[in-house]
Amino acid sequence: MSTIAAISTPDSAGGIAVIRISGEDAVTVAERVFKPYSGKKVSEMEGYTCAYGIAHDSGERIDDCILTIFRAPHSYTGENTAELSCHGGIFVTRKILRTILKNGAEPAQAGEFTKRAFLNGKLDLTQAEAVMEIISAKGERELKMAENLREGAAFQRAKKCSDILVRILGDLAAWADYPEEDIPAVEPENLVNDLTEVRNQLLSLIENYDCGRILREGISTAIVGRPNVGKSTLFNCLSGCERSIVTDIAGTTRDVIEETVSLGDIVLRLSDTAGIHQTDDVIEGMGIEIAEKTAQSAELVIAVFDGSCPLNEDDFSLIEKIKDMKCVAVINKSDEESLIEEAVLKNTFIHLVYLSAKENSGIKWLREEIENIFSINDCAVNSVCAANERQKRCIESALACVDNSIEAINSGELLDAVNIIIDEAEQHLLELTGERITNAVVDNVFSRFCVGK
Repeated sequence: MSTIAAISTPDSAGGIAVIRISGEDAVTVAERVFKPYSGKKVSEMEGYTCAYGIAHDSGERIDDCILTIFRAPHSYTGENTAELSCHGGIFVTRKILRTILKNGAEPAQAGEFTKRAFLNGKLDLTQAEAVMEIISAKGERELKMAENLREGAAFQRAKKCSDILVRILGDLAAWADYPEEDIPAVEPENLVNDLTEVRNQLLSLIENYDCGRILREGISTAIVGRPNVGKSTLFNCLSGCERSIVTDIAGTTRDVIEETVSLGDIVLRLSDTAGIHQTDDVIEGMGIEIAEKTAQSAELVIAVFDGSCPLNEDDFSLIEKIKDMKCVAVINKSDEESLIEEAVLKNTFIHLVYLSAKENSGIKWLREEIENIFSINDCAVNSVCAANERQKRCIESALACVDNSIEAINSGELLDAVNIIIDEAEQHLLELTGERITNAVVDNVFSRFCVGK
């Protein structure tokens, strides 16, 4: 494979930047652009050693740098790797990269360093995908789950299932191909027991998938309510900035305003919507229609009610529309005298909180209710689960084959037919770990990575 290079730190100004070179000629390329102050040749540097010197372009000094050398196979990619750490200015970093490319390296594609680590056997595919999960982690729980995957937890679980299936396939093949030998018959009851163990292991890999997905991607959340109940104030409170205009004039918000916010370990993809009420204003009516559609498609609805006044006709209309959705009812303005009919809301909504968006109080109760709705607290950080839709699809396909094989055995089907179904389950598990996978799938997986990783 060619020698590649890329900036591995964010494309922005910082204290330092790191430029990574990987491939058979990585050390040679590094020697062409880096001169140690010690006078020692880069080609003579051993792995896991550093040198202080300058990056240069045909002898013209660019910047002070530190060069770190990793010799194959003891590197992230499994290839010779050189990393130049320079000052973190955007221009100087790009200039050093251009010099490296001019001296024999090629630009790395998205995720190509990790792809090479996978192809060189340094990582299985589930571990490689976990690298991106670590980079994109937005909270402590998500990070720990990603680290668990990076350590090979999903691979080990899948490998255990694969080993059982391979043993079963071996027993079936030996029994079918050598009937004259003194080989014990494969008992259907023992087969079902082994397959049931595999089934339970596969189920455990996907049972926490939704929880993991929520931690990774966040919850699409619509804030709804009639005008002037404090929706935009709550939106701004959760966002930590003035994203929505807040006034005493009803109907200020006419379009959907969106923001992604962290609420503890939960990420909410918030949508602040127009106040839902009866109106003859055509433009306002369009905003209300959009608000209702946003609420219908959201995974979570935060329904805001004004605690300082009784429920009115618009409140009751909204309650009727959202009562069967995943919803947290918020009684806002808890800092004022309560005049709202609390019993109505308590009898309608399982999840109810009191807060004052204006005073930024009670937000922790909102967070706890959302965690309860989505069972976030039941999702152990050390649980092993599918990290993405590709993994989930492989596990579900393998699980379906295992279920079909158990059903076939219980129905008295010939073991030859059962053998074919079990073999298909094994192929899906090999696809999960990357031991059997097409180049197109590999390219698709790593195309989602950032350049430089």
